[in-house]
Amino acid sequence: MANPHERQILTSTEKRKIWNVIFASSAGTVIEWYDFYIFGALATVISGQFFPKDHPTAGFLATLATFATGFVVRPFGAIVFGRIGDLVGRKYTFLLTLLIMGGSTFAIGLLPSFEQVGVLAPILLVSLRLLQGLALGGEYGGAATYVAEHSPDARRGFYTSFIQTTATLGLFVSLGVILGTRLVLGEKDFGTWGWRVPFLLSVLLVITSYYIRLKLRESPVFVKLKEEGNTSTSPLKDSFGNKANLKLVILALFGATAGQGCVWYTGQFYALTFLQKTLNIEFVTSNVIVALALVFATPFFVFFGSLSDKIGRKRIMMLGCALAALTYVPIYMAMKEIGNPDNATASHTVSLQAAGLLVILVFIQVIYVTMVYGPIAAFLVELFPTRIRYTSMSLPYHIGNGVFGGLTPFIATAVVASTGNPFSGLVYPIAVATLTLIVGGLYLKDHRHMKISSF
Repeated sequence: MANPHERQILTSTEKRKIWNVIFASSAGTVIEWYDFYIFGALATVISGQFFPKDHPTAGFLATLATFATGFVVRPFGAIVFGRIGDLVGRKYTFLLTLLIMGGSTFAIGLLPSFEQVGVLAPILLVSLRLLQGLALGGEYGGAATYVAEHSPDARRGFYTSFIQTTATLGLFVSLGVILGTRLVLGEKDFGTWGWRVPFLLSVLLVITSYYIRLKLRESPVFVKLKEEGNTSTSPLKDSFGNKANLKLVILALFGATAGQGCVWYTGQFYALTFLQKTLNIEFVTSNVIVALALVFATPFFVFFGSLSDKIGRKRIMMLGCALAALTYVPIYMAMKEIGNPDNATASHTVSLQAAGLLVILVFIQVIYVTMVYGPIAAFLVELFPTRIRYTSMSLPYHIGNGVFGGLTPFIATAVVASTGNPFSGLVYPIAVATLTLIVGGLYLKDHRHMKISSF
């Protein structure tokens, strides 16, 4: 175990190398999140393209369910690509996931609508969404592991936090491209065919990112392990067949990633759904509100990642879960009072002052996201040994984020639709965040001083 006060001094060459690693890894991960998120950001438009238009609420819920399938399948991607990453290498694996994600996203932009081919349209859509989920299941673990294995121990939280910004940046880029396309084409053309443009544009981003990543070398920690003949020959068995390691996987899920996932998708996705579907705030206005909140909050991923190098990962993540559980209801009540005090049922705009207040309320939620998410890559990397790190950390991460977190917009919206109470959907993320606070607070340990190359 490293000395807690030890500081590793990097040469200029080493600093340049690690920043190259971070840039290449982050660029690819941003693109993958962009590809993954444009579907969610366009849910209200897609529902009318791939599902019958005579039942708009059912169509929207079906679209959210389709969106959720990409999250549900992510753990399977974590198993498949995690195993490849621990057997073959980190670089090869996240090159492969990038191509699968890019190809699937581009293909969504070419799909025929429900009016053209009937039920085949949603079947094709779900199939491509499943491929996206599989690819993303292998991407995050590879990128986070790759950056962590290049980072000095004393600054691991800081360097890996840049990977943590990629999900929010991907969402921000997706919102920017969507808003730009809509403003250029107009509402009618965008709703008819312009929604396809963000999907089709992704192919250019993927090609660029693939070229950047292709020039990377394999993780030095993994190379050393391979040279010594100590890589795992059965990562799945070693990860989940070993009782001690399986216990860590389960604790990582319920004590860290489940709550983190729900806090993340509440602050960045359910907030948008709430603005659009519950408060009926106009499409562009609601997206601008969320986009501005993301811009202001994104630097805090790095802030809390860096802070975790000094005071520990666990206490920051647990505080984020606690604040979310305690304040979600008053925050959303305030959003309702500011955004739609008269219970308007038609799409409407809000005043500049109201929009500014809504930005602040969404910003607070994204701050919680940065607290639970900024330190978690370093936290998960430090839990598991190098030979099975990719596999072991990927599964709890993607169950927590893909299943617990990814289902948040669908579950919350469905609960609101069934109860008629606009705040009833918050019960789910509050309950999961509380569960994580209890399990993580009692049973998880902080390993920020661990030398990950030594075990």
